[in-house]
Amino acid sequence: MLQINYTGDALWARIERAVEKVKQRLQRAARLLEAAGIPYAVIGGNAVQLWVAQVDEAAVRNTQDVDILLNRADLPGAVQALQADRFIFAEVAGVPMFLDGPEASPRDAVHVIFAEEKVSPLDPEPAPSVEECRRIKDFQTLRLDALVRMKLTSFRFKDRVHLLDMISLGMIDEGWLDPLSPELRRRLKELLDNPGS
Repeated sequence: MLQINYTGDALWARIERAVEKVKQRLQRAARLLEAAGIPYAVIGGNAVQLWVAQVDEAAVRNTQDVDILLNRADLPGAVQALQADRFIFAEVAGVPMFLDGPEASPRDAVHVIFAEEKVSPLDPEPAPSVEECRRIKDFQTLRLDALVRMKLTSFRFKDRVHLLDMISLGMIDEGWLDPLSPELRRRLKELLDNPGS
């Protein structure tokens, strides 16, 4: 049986610390990459946060992941840049990542997706280019259209949840269908037709 060891203020402090660690990890990685002149884009749940917060801060979801888009050719420079602040490059189960220190687990890492490459051979499209980005706050962040394509390509449960959040906020609608490839159009249409799914 699961033992609950924290209650009240101690539990809230752990929750706040967990959220802050993710934010700080992203900030440190982005600062190091920019200082080294390495193109990148924030992707995944943090990119969704940055876009959703502009529409409705109450709809922002926390994420435990830090995901970035890099050009494969820039990986050696990124490894060198991030080593300056304790990040350790590793591949875990085939996923390239920067562990946040020698004791870190893959949950405490910056995960890397390579631009213009498929994450999985079964993906209908490759990841976007790092040039498909926009500056939001302190970060180079994937443009909304590129982020939507990436979420439709992955289409895991959490990707569908992110897309449904953006649909509920009016950020994505039927007007997004035409520019998409047939498979991504089908996936988005499924979500637009069943927003409660």
